[in-house]
Amino acid sequence: MTVALSSLISGRPVRNDVAMTGEVTLTGKVLPIGGLKEKSLAAQRAGIKRVIVPERNEGDAAEIPSKELGGLKFVFVDEVSKAIDTALS
Repeated sequence: MTVALSSLISGRPVRNDVAMTGEVTLTGKVLPIGGLKEKSLAAQRAGIKRVIVPERNEGDAAEIPSKELGGLKFVFVDEVSKAIDTALS
């Protein structure tokens, strides 16, 4: 929601090859999530090239076999400003 609102306010569209997951605190910190493997594989099947993921889930991403991900790239963020920069660039 934060990235969508930032896109609306700035007039800059969100990249169409990006997916994201995570929860944002009121102070802008990105919290970890569960089910990263399943979410990543769903994104890959949908043709997504880049997934913005909470930094604290980096270990979970390392456990996913690269052959299952194809060309999917993870971008790890700890603050919402980094997610916005990645999604709107």
